[in-house]
Amino acid sequence: MFEDFISIHDLSVYEFSQIMDMTENIKARPQRYRSKLKDKVLAMIFQKPSLRTRMTFEVGMLQLGGEAVYLSPSDIQMGKRENPYDVGKNMERWVDGIMIRTFAHQEVIDLAGAAKVPVINALTDLLHPCQAMADFFTLKEKHKNLTSLKLAYVGDGNNVCHSLLFAAAKAGCQISVATPSGFEPDPEIVKQAEEDATETGAGFFLTNDPSQAVEGADAVYTDVWASMGQEEQEKERAKIFASFQVNRELMAKAKPDALFMHCLPAHRGEEVTDEVIDSPQSVVFDQAENRLHVQKIIMLLLMEKKQK
Repeated sequence: MFEDFISIHDLSVYEFSQIMDMTENIKARPQRYRSKLKDKVLAMIFQKPSLRTRMTFEVGMLQLGGEAVYLSPSDIQMGKRENPYDVGKNMERWVDGIMIRTFAHQEVIDLAGAAKVPVINALTDLLHPCQAMADFFTLKEKHKNLTSLKLAYVGDGNNVCHSLLFAAAKAGCQISVATPSGFEPDPEIVKQAEEDATETGAGFFLTNDPSQAVEGADAVYTDVWASMGQEEQEKERAKIFASFQVNRELMAKAKPDALFMHCLPAHRGEEVTDEVIDSPQSVVFDQAENRLHVQKIIMLLLMEKKQK
């Protein structure tokens, strides 16, 4: 069993499926889990602010009978005021688990290496594993059989894209990724996902043509064109990504009942039009809700045992 939750790549296919199955159960029968983490405390380190991450982790701990302590970007200033090793060695003496949402992926690795309590990656510039797990649980709810699924991702080859590649590899489905030239996913991430896919038969297709990626898709996924920390590139990226907008014309190339997905927050009128995100095919708020259920299972699997 995994000791930290840093990347979906680190999970076995069995562990990935176990999280999916357990999430289905906790969502249907939350009362059975009300005291599973009684007297446990989760430290929530935020170097980047967030609505969904804070709410779902904090509410999740409360619903499991535990408590959460929020640490804002100004509280620790990890990497500036104090290094990740020292933070981890302090935290392990006070809490039962650490959740971190930050910029540099190495900070999460260093924190997990130092702390004897489990560490959960709630987002880095490289990966967004909790989001991708919630996304694939949402797909499982809607389509049941993940192995027969084709997911199309359109936009920036960013942290969300990376984690979707890993999740697709574990689920054994097909994923096509369309990005502008120069904005493709990290080649090392693609290589690792392809290695994972040898066990499940998952398929990958990378292109610079959004229409080609979306053709025949069961679900179409996009994300903002400029992520947090890239605000100075916003105008330039808007020009480069303009033809990658998910609109009615692009959705028409997918299957007639194709789902629309987005990790939120969305920049309406940029990467997606209102008529798509507000359509009956949109499951963006299901994805947001499912962050809660998936993360409760991740915390449960990690924090019931506490020590590594």
